[in-house]
Amino acid sequence: MKIHEYQARELLTQYGIPIPQGGVAKTPDEARGIAAEIGAPVVVKAQVLVGGRGKAGGVKLADTPKAAAERAREILALTIKELPVEKVLVAKAIDIKKEYYISVTLDRSKKRAVLIGSSAGGVEIEELAVREPEKILMQEVDPIAGLSDAVLSAYCARLFANAKTAAQAADTLRKMYRLFGEKDCSLVEVNPYAELSDGSLVAADAKINFDDNGLFLHPEIEALRNPEEYSHDEIEARAAGLSFVSLDGDIGCIVNGAGLAMATMDIIKLFGGDPANFLDVGGSSNPEKVLNALRILTRNPKIRAILINIFGGITRCDDIANGIVMAKHKLEMRLPLVIRLIGTNEREGREILKREGLAAAESLSEAVKMVVGRSREGR
Repeated sequence: MKIHEYQARELLTQYGIPIPQGGVAKTPDEARGIAAEIGAPVVVKAQVLVGGRGKAGGVKLADTPKAAAERAREILALTIKELPVEKVLVAKAIDIKKEYYISVTLDRSKKRAVLIGSSAGGVEIEELAVREPEKILMQEVDPIAGLSDAVLSAYCARLFANAKTAAQAADTLRKMYRLFGEKDCSLVEVNPYAELSDGSLVAADAKINFDDNGLFLHPEIEALRNPEEYSHDEIEARAAGLSFVSLDGDIGCIVNGAGLAMATMDIIKLFGGDPANFLDVGGSSNPEKVLNALRILTRNPKIRAILINIFGGITRCDDIANGIVMAKHKLEMRLPLVIRLIGTNEREGREILKREGLAAAESLSEAVKMVVGRSREGR
């Protein structure tokens, strides 16, 4: 789960990490009021859950409260990467002497947290990693021992020019690491981590992402969820107990099990198709899940054909078949439907489909070739 910059700033403040003064505004008048309160000049920043807002005109300086209102009006009229700007952050403009990058994230290959830092902040870290990888310093954190003062001090001494800034940075990274662990984050990033003319360091911009699987432990974080992060279909699927992610292709996928769903999408790509979604109905045998899944997919105008790929273990093939039959009678099923059923109660499932004039393939390769062909016919 992602949150806006203004929400990330609030969390940093809770953990004692310095940030420039500021507030969030939904209207130009609110932006004027915040600028008058904290004092101009200010920077007005679009709050959208995508990158590239600066290039899109979503970050502007303002020298007066009146100018802050004007800049806010301009930015609130923008749509950045298909997302309308509904809020702006109005923050005190700061005189930056030098920009750094610091973050705490998860290295899945090593199964541990890692600190990432660079003395070349203010740029996309991914671009820097390609262009000048020597400017990025990493430090793994032992999951048992945790982040020791000795390790942290040695790391910051390598990254920062003098002992004063290194000590400040160590304190900030210690707090970021605590936030990362306590809130089940997948990323806590400050970019730029700004050194001011007086030698102090502040988090001038921040990004925090969370592990969805840990949100049930943190209702206060769940409450920060932004609907714009998810499509309408993803929100509906979540309410129906389905694991669903929208993609850009034209072949709808309904599969049981996340691993099988990923493999199914890979095979679709292998045979020249393009999946429109990830959809895992899970291990449940509730026919309603199949009905809800098909209802979501048949609404998508991009989809040209649908593949249902079921490998029945806990999931029973006859229940899946009953869900398909329910959908056939309750929905306008105009899209080509390719079904592959194998596993628990496979024979019963095939009989249910046969009575409705439907057939199920046994081979996944056969089913995928068929659905790719059907999707091309519909283009």
